[in-house]
Amino acid sequence: MKMHIPNLFIYVIPCILLNSCTSAYVPNTINTPLFNEKGEIQVAIHSGTSGLDPQLSYAITNHIGLQLNGNYFMNASNVSGKIFDHYYAEIAPGYYSKINSIFRFETYGGFGLGKMEVERENELWDVNTDINLNRIFIQSSIGLTNDIVDTSFTTRFAVVNLNQNSVKRTGLFIEPVLTTKVGYKYVKAVFQFGFSFDLDTNNIYFRNSQPLLLSIGIQINPHKIFNL
Repeated sequence: MKMHIPNLFIYVIPCILLNSCTSAYVPNTINTPLFNEKGEIQVAIHSGTSGLDPQLSYAITNHIGLQLNGNYFMNASNVSGKIFDHYYAEIAPGYYSKINSIFRFETYGGFGLGKMEVERENELWDVNTDINLNRIFIQSSIGLTNDIVDTSFTTRFAVVNLNQNSVKRTGLFIEPVLTTKVGYKYVKAVFQFGFSFDLDTNNIYFRNSQPLLLSIGIQINPHKIFNL
């Protein structure tokens, strides 16, 4: 089958250019520790629309916390021949405060780096490309916590930068989510649901970004298990 050069550029170049033909940005599960006091440790793993999300949180002092979060999604999409693997890691220090015996407020700011490996196939050609990603974000949560249930509302503001060779694009997102943790003080099941809104609707490079944050996971509190 003959393939004309002009048609090749019409179809291939837009897909290579920051891969506007697939999800340009995949928001990870938001970490909401709702700490009570110094020394608390939380270890969690989530699975959902962003793939696999491991999380580690530590209360350094009675008001300062630290998060280390990751994301991995293999074969994240196979619709219309598109396949991409997504890798991401971030660090986020922050502040938390006890409003009263059960209500908490917290805010974290962080920076993350990631990479997306994209492959697109059809009956004419294969296209492979790598896209580097970095993100700056700030998130604030208010919620309640006890030995049985944690519930919180969080809003994350994120500036996402995509870089492929010399091509760079920036997107601004707002991501409100609801998080519920149910169990006992040692182990809790975690459910999170929310949205990711692109604040620049004219930015075609982020038009196909993942719009949902939906995940289920499990959180373990080793400081309570081992009485640390």
